[in-house]
Amino acid sequence: MNTKTITENRQARHEYFIIESYEAGIELFGTEVKSIRQGGVNLKDSWISIDNGEAFIRNMHIAPYEKGNIFNRDPYRVRRLLLHKKEILKLFGQVKQGGFTLIPISLYFKDSRVKVQVGLCKGKKLHDKREDMAKRDAGREIERVMKERNR
Repeated sequence: MNTKTITENRQARHEYFIIESYEAGIELFGTEVKSIRQGGVNLKDSWISIDNGEAFIRNMHIAPYEKGNIFNRDPYRVRRLLLHKKEILKLFGQVKQGGFTLIPISLYFKDSRVKVQVGLCKGKKLHDKREDMAKRDAGREIERVMKERNR
């Protein structure tokens, strides 16, 4: 299968521990897909809710397609996610019981279809974020030293 990443929600990896991830389709209109192909999408501050047995992505911004005129939709409209019923029920139970939240991690094309990687996440505390930053900085320092030694 041919996959091409459109955008990633980098803030999600900084703010949350990603426990599990799922692949979901997304219900879009033609002008929205064209805008996504041009890179006019932003996942920052977006989240997923489950209402009446259906999953919805909220606060995802898709820029209006410049040649779309009357066919353009509201950039922040609520869009339905396409998941299996069992997956939705499992996620709903975990969100209600365990204090988890559902966050879109990335948006990508799988062949010609737009897919969303949905993460079942738990919020990080400040000390967790600092610990991750320290590990990342240490890794960069090690790579830099190794690079200098190999010259």
